[in-house]
Amino acid sequence: MKKIILMALIFAPAALFAQQKYGHINAQEVLTSMPEYSIANGEIEAKAKEYQQEMQEMQAEFQRKAEEYDKAKDTMPQTKQQETETELQDLYMKLQDANQDYQQKLQQLQQEKQQPLYNKLMNAITAVGKTGGYLYIMDIASVLYVNDAISEDVTAKVKAELKK
Repeated sequence: MKKIILMALIFAPAALFAQQKYGHINAQEVLTSMPEYSIANGEIEAKAKEYQQEMQEMQAEFQRKAEEYDKAKDTMPQTKQQETETELQDLYMKLQDANQDYQQKLQQLQQEKQQPLYNKLMNAITAVGKTGGYLYIMDIASVLYVNDAISEDVTAKVKAELKK
């Protein structure tokens, strides 16, 4: 009798564990398959190219003025040299500030464009998890190993949920 009770206690947690459903997803694959993702990425890339073009123009102006100064500094009066050096330092600082500003604006644009996509993806994963009765669904990008015998790939289900 004691052996039967002991066996029941040992195998009861295993039986409960086996009844749970676990899922995994390739979230990056789902995200990149969303039409909105391509649109958002295109807008971000266009803005990045615009910022890059502006930075190249500013760098070219700085380079041109620095070369002009280098050629003429020997013939310039001391006050003009100091004035030009100050102007070049100011231009360099503007260049650095613009670069930082563009980086921040680009990060803000990425956040603004991609956050709704991540929210939509999370809502679809949650819906699949609830309707499918999954204990959890994890992203395979953050897991080193997934046992396909225990965990079901729900990538296709999430893609279908997003199309609803």
